[in-house]
Amino acid sequence: MSGSGSREGFGSPPWDPADRVSELEDTRAIPRRGNAGQPGQPGQGEPGSGPNSGDDPGGAEQPPPARRARKRRRRRSALVELLVLGVIAVVLALIIKTYAIQAFFIPSASMENTLEVGDRVLINKLVYDFRGIHRGDIIVFDGRGSWDPDTPSSSNIFSRLGSDLEGIVGISHDSSIYIKRVIGLPGDHVVCCNANGQITVNGVPLSEQSYLYPGNRPSAQPFKITVPSGRLWVMGDHRAVSYDSRGHIGDPGGGTIAESSVLGRAFVIIWPPSRWGILNIPATFEQPQLNSPAASSSNAALAAAMDNGTPLRQGGAVAAGLPLALGFTGAVPLTWLQHRARRRLSTRRKRRQSSQR
Repeated sequence: MSGSGSREGFGSPPWDPADRVSELEDTRAIPRRGNAGQPGQPGQGEPGSGPNSGDDPGGAEQPPPARRARKRRRRRSALVELLVLGVIAVVLALIIKTYAIQAFFIPSASMENTLEVGDRVLINKLVYDFRGIHRGDIIVFDGRGSWDPDTPSSSNIFSRLGSDLEGIVGISHDSSIYIKRVIGLPGDHVVCCNANGQITVNGVPLSEQSYLYPGNRPSAQPFKITVPSGRLWVMGDHRAVSYDSRGHIGDPGGGTIAESSVLGRAFVIIWPPSRWGILNIPATFEQPQLNSPAASSSNAALAAAMDNGTPLRQGGAVAAGLPLALGFTGAVPLTWLQHRARRRLSTRRKRRQSSQR
């Protein structure tokens, strides 16, 4: 009775003491963790357990060689992509600096208070491909051949490349680059001064108080010139200290500079932030009488002008890093597209290989 009762589950085991306990095939040791509780086998919490206990106290398995190789390939791929990104950024920066926008550092006080020492300005190199040079424009130009000796540029390709690279990171030192304001265009008759002490252009007096340095006269030096064809008469806003067209009257061109030497129009101050602002043309240069046919013969030359320029005095203009930043801005999406296209090609190649197996 007790035997049958024990087999029906009244508190006794479902087997007799003589019966053998069945083998539990599923109770195997968990890899890397041991089989805690079984004698002769290291448990989960026992020190020194696991095949890699000497290197990793936690018993973590080291990645297999194939996985390590994949990681190394990924790191190499990332370095290659970073290198490609840098090369593309530099190439784009050189293109931007050469043809579109360039930054310059103001080294002297000749344009105060419009531009102060240490200001950084951007010049637009494309604007004069769509319109002529205007009176009142602030331009950057190369003074060689007008204010400085016409020294030939280096024919060494590595020297030119080095100079271009210096320009995009802001460490160039070209002392022949100047920044000034255009006062007279080709054919203009520029005179200082009338009975009121004003500079006149084609007989029209200029009201320059809005941009002249406080306390400065329009000019302490009298002059009278008709601007030759293809030339510009330029002056600084701080007339008392600016060594501009007035100081180069004895040079070729009578103090004027060539339109073809203009690098671009300064249109904005970008640094320091407290000085940020747009460089607009003063209202006095918008007087319609300046361009009247009877007063000026420069309209045709103005319409045909395709270049631009700015004079920067002594110390030159030091290019800032904006072109390089723009280069990186353009390089990032190009590199991303290249990376995406390469991944797609790799995926397709793997699919073809799988289908051929």
